[in-house]
Amino acid sequence: QIQLVESGGGSVQDGGSLRLSCRVSGISDRIYMGWFRQDPGKEREGIAAIAPRGPRVVYGESVKGRFTISRDSSENAVHLQMNSLKPEDTAMYSCAAGLTGLSLAPGDFQFWGRGTQVTVSS
Repeated sequence: QIQLVESGGGSVQDGGSLRLSCRVSGISDRIYMGWFRQDPGKEREGIAAIAPRGPRVVYGESVKGRFTISRDSSENAVHLQMNSLKPEDTAMYSCAAGLTGLSLAPGDFQFWGRGTQVTVSS
């Protein structure tokens, strides 16, 4: 059974940091992983993705320079370090796994976690 389980969400103040984790089971580690977020009433936004092997990553413009995605093969996990958080980063954050390629398009990811809420207050 394929499972993606996110953790690490919470409430922080403007300028704070959080580290999200996504633990993956039931699928090979030869898969692309991504982080997405969605606020009610808005479209899902791809914010970071990482290739199965090597250092290839991609970031959305809204988080570039502030967020860092990384992969831990020993834990079969993907992390998202979020620094300099802003109120507009408030959203439900989900991780996803896909076979298509390095992408920020939600349609390129076939497997999804349930999400973890991040709230940034001013």
